[in-house]
Amino acid sequence: MNRLSDIGTIKDILSRHGFTFSKSLGQNFLINPTVCPRMAELSGAAPGVGAIEIGPGIGVLTNELCALADKVVAVELDKRLLPVLDETLAEHDNVKVINADVLELDLNKLIAREFPGMEVVICANLPYYITSPVIMKLLEDRLPVTAVTVMVQKEAAQRICAPVGSRESGAVTVSVNYYAEPSLQFYVSAGSFMPAPKVDSAVIRLDIRKEPPVGADEKKFFAVVRAAFSQRRKVISNSLSSGLSVGKEEILRILEKSGVPANARAEKLSLEDFAAIADNLRD
Repeated sequence: MNRLSDIGTIKDILSRHGFTFSKSLGQNFLINPTVCPRMAELSGAAPGVGAIEIGPGIGVLTNELCALADKVVAVELDKRLLPVLDETLAEHDNVKVINADVLELDLNKLIAREFPGMEVVICANLPYYITSPVIMKLLEDRLPVTAVTVMVQKEAAQRICAPVGSRESGAVTVSVNYYAEPSLQFYVSAGSFMPAPKVDSAVIRLDIRKEPPVGADEKKFFAVVRAAFSQRRKVISNSLSSGLSVGKEEILRILEKSGVPANARAEKLSLEDFAAIADNLRD
């Protein structure tokens, strides 16, 4: 169904199924016909590749993924959209829709079951309110996928894709870079959606690393990152002492041993700096 970006077609389909938009689910459907083909291609969907889509909505991006990938599994939380997707995806025999909450789904089991022996990519237009939880779940679950391509709020995209150690970086920047190599692909205006959100969006791609770029105790590494950014306005010695509940003198010793200035701020630290602090942090 190649007219799913047409407002009239969308309204007709939704009306026939008695569907109304849910603000709580952050539902904004794409009506810009150029966006989804670009997203699908950037995702790495291709012959021999399986694709997982999160939140297919009415199936605009799903149709594009089905045209490129060998198999598509779409995970949709809103059961009201299931009959809509039955209609809009009827021409494809390589798609399966699962009614589930992706945050509660065992994606490793899903991939093993649905895509045995296949390269797998993930693609999604994510609701703004669950962007970080979903992205971190996809990364922390250590899924056997090559890339995650998602549309998120513009500011979130810029923060995720900022260079580690730059003023724009934050805890999510460091965390994402530990698992993947992020890149900002293109911006999408608010007018590309129905209903239109109040902010613009951007498509980013996360190329999954085979190994973390730094060697460190993972639990300690992320504890240090969370503590360092918990109070961004404070220097690193103060934020770590407070966030880790470790005495100031001990933190100063750790920072000196790690080669990190005590008066540095979290956003100026590199992945190697966080790893060094974690390595010198006592159990």
